[in-house]
Amino acid sequence: LIVPVGSTEQHGPHLPLDTDTRIAVALAHRVGADLGHLTAPAIAYGASGEHQGFPGTVSIGTAALTAVLVEYGRSACEWASRLAFVNGHGGNTEALRSAVRLLRTEGRDAVWISASTDGGDAHAGHTETSLLLYLSPHLVLVERFVAGNVEPLPELMARMRRGGVAAVSASGVLGDPGTATAAAGEQLFAGMVADCAARILRWAPDGVGMLT
Repeated sequence: LIVPVGSTEQHGPHLPLDTDTRIAVALAHRVGADLGHLTAPAIAYGASGEHQGFPGTVSIGTAALTAVLVEYGRSACEWASRLAFVNGHGGNTEALRSAVRLLRTEGRDAVWISASTDGGDAHAGHTETSLLLYLSPHLVLVERFVAGNVEPLPELMARMRRGGVAAVSASGVLGDPGTATAAAGEQLFAGMVADCAARILRWAPDGVGMLT
């Protein structure tokens, strides 16, 4: 069973609140169809506290998300021999690590995968906007594109830990959506599908249950 895990949070003035969920769902369904596995409805709320300074964000926090993932896994693994969470939001990582580690110590074959791309920008910039232009172009408000903070993410982390995304970007954007195209999104998505499918086929979880 493949389970997309996303979030409901601001994605600048031009992308929908369910951007992370939408990407995780598309990835999970494509990989599930390619490999012949079941795909579940999404877990659409996550740990998005870093975006709480913006309207539209609804975060349930790490503790609550961990509990949801554990109980979900315990229930689903009653009938699914293997369970893979496909994560679309970086803020969910701590919950996934904790939940999957517990599920595995309980004898359940649960894992998680990050729906990410190498070298992409951080939030609502070129990468996510390109993906949405490919997956859901009718939801991208091109006329509201605004470049956000384009500093490398490692240089922003200290300020973000103190004050969230609002401390480093008034628009909520990290990156520049102005360079995004549907063609780039198609290429990015194809790479994500290939990577995710290969990891599932290998089924080689690391110490925190992430597929390598």
